[in-house]
Amino acid sequence: MFKIRYFSVIILIVAALLAFFVWHEQTVQGPFAFKLGLDLSGGTELEYTADTSNVPASQVADSLSALQAVIERRVNAFGVGEPVVETERGGLLGEGDYRLVVELPGVTNVTQAETMIGQTPTLAFELVKHGYESNLTTASGTPNPAAFATTGLTGTYLTGASLQFGNGQGALGSEPVVEVNFDSQGAQLFSQITTQNVGSELAIFLDGQLLSAPVIQTPITNGTAIISGNFSAETAKELATNLNLGALPVPITLSTTETIGATLGSQAVSAGILAALIGFIALSIFMVLWYRLPGIVAVVALLIYVVLMLTLFALIPVVLTAAGIAGFILSVGLAVDANILIAERVKEELRAGKEAEQAIREGFTRAWSAIRDSNIAHIIAAVILFWIGTDVIKGFALVFGLGVIVSMLSAISISRTFLLALGIKAKDGMGRFFMGSGFSN
Repeated sequence: MFKIRYFSVIILIVAALLAFFVWHEQTVQGPFAFKLGLDLSGGTELEYTADTSNVPASQVADSLSALQAVIERRVNAFGVGEPVVETERGGLLGEGDYRLVVELPGVTNVTQAETMIGQTPTLAFELVKHGYESNLTTASGTPNPAAFATTGLTGTYLTGASLQFGNGQGALGSEPVVEVNFDSQGAQLFSQITTQNVGSELAIFLDGQLLSAPVIQTPITNGTAIISGNFSAETAKELATNLNLGALPVPITLSTTETIGATLGSQAVSAGILAALIGFIALSIFMVLWYRLPGIVAVVALLIYVVLMLTLFALIPVVLTAAGIAGFILSVGLAVDANILIAERVKEELRAGKEAEQAIREGFTRAWSAIRDSNIAHIIAAVILFWIGTDVIKGFALVFGLGVIVSMLSAISISRTFLLALGIKAKDGMGRFFMGSGFSN
């Protein structure tokens, strides 16, 4: 009995310390403060349409993955907290346009948000077809689409860019140019292109505009190319900076924007907290009035469960959304359900004439199979929702699944430990009353 009571005290002390940790981090907005999603903190969502018409079908997935990585790198460079950058495909059956969705919490100025994404340049190298050397553009000045052959070499393979002058060797007094360096795969591809096409022109496109079409004099095997285009030193430097932040592998066009004000986000947080408090108080009153001492223990276990969940939210960290808060509240309900099953099983054992300690142990054992099976079903549902759901559904599924797992710990381990630590004798008058339920002992 002493060990159980000692362990119970340890649980209460640890729970109190974790509660203080969570409270302190939120108060001072420390490194473990809760990360709020766009719908709670306010911010801007930008949706872009990705043009994959010139990308081979076998490379679309890789190009979109590269696009996502580039935009993430660019957004992170501006210090936006917890941005979300994802690609998806529209259409009822997932056969529509490819889209890039960017969520920027805390950024409520659409113009600022667009600037963060910026007009990051799309870089491409294409061979000029023989016979079209003097017919690279149309009468309107746009590139002649029939004059070029795709090489597959794009900004996806870029590792860095820098401002140079002249031939890229530091020849001061010459025109500003931009030197770009490719990764190993890009360098191999560039070497192959220049080796097989000596004497041909290699056109350089930036944002779909033809910059220049220099003649390939010799094979270039060092993975370095020079971009020229009547730049000033300032524009060449700006281009190099943008390329270093990430040249987009596919062009994107802004299609829709949505702004959620900080006030609306704050209202959502307040509503979620209020809903959680009302629900918890209502459940606590029911548990205490109907199940008496086991109900009080269940409420304490639920408080510890809430503290554990909030600690996990801070440490993982989980980006909390309105849907996530709903999943958390639902998981609290499931934790109560487990405690109700346990209380009913213990009551049955007491009615069979068993001592309180034996009734508690056997009641928990009998309740475990039902709790286990129910929670496994909920966990499976959460995994499926997280696997195939949208961002909103994933937030709900993650918090809900995590809550179900933690609730099993609090219901089975913590509640049982506290009940056994109390050492109630159910056969005397007061013990029979406290361990009873409803309107009978």
